[in-house]
Amino acid sequence: MISLATLALFLLAVLALFLSPGPNMAFVLSHGVAHGPRGGFAAALGISSADLVHTLFTATGVTALVAAWPPSFDLLRYAGALYLLWLAAQALRSSGGLPAGARAQPSAFARIVRMAFLNNLVNPKALLFFMVFLPQFVDPARGSVPLQLVQLGVMLAAAALAFNTLLGACSGQVGRWLQRRPGAEKFQRGLLALVMVGLAIRLLLLDRPSVPSALSATSVQGS
Repeated sequence: MISLATLALFLLAVLALFLSPGPNMAFVLSHGVAHGPRGGFAAALGISSADLVHTLFTATGVTALVAAWPPSFDLLRYAGALYLLWLAAQALRSSGGLPAGARAQPSAFARIVRMAFLNNLVNPKALLFFMVFLPQFVDPARGSVPLQLVQLGVMLAAAALAFNTLLGACSGQVGRWLQRRPGAEKFQRGLLALVMVGLAIRLLLLDRPSVPSALSATSVQGS
């Protein structure tokens, strides 16, 4: 349904977004350094899983309904900030994840996937991003709008998984190098906690966007 020209433009825009530093990049890098390549991959998998949920919410109109309720932005960012601060406390208390030089335990891998998933899912900026970004590449004349949104969202999630996996692998090698240094585990836990606190502060300082303008932009593209 989506033209090749539109698809090429979409993927170019997605690549530019991936190369811009943001909370997802920080999350993957920090977990790669702290827990090795598999920790970075676990974070990438959780982020992409949340992207698929955001896509589903956007295609079905759930995101627009949530965004239309004024308190939703603050509720999401406060919940997200509290969750990130909890993750920071957990990182300081114990390693709680994947040792950089050891074989990953399924429970530890799943825990990092879950953390990344929830961190992305409760990010109000991510919710609004999908609501505003995806419809810009939808052409109602080419068929079902929800189906096109799903196609675009799946491609974005797949591209994010590939990019973040590579990012996690690179940062994981740094983590393995650090693991051979004295005091490495303490430093890695401290770095992870610092990143989580920084992301929490970033969420708390976010300005509430103008939801009516975002909704109007979406309706223009998707009508």
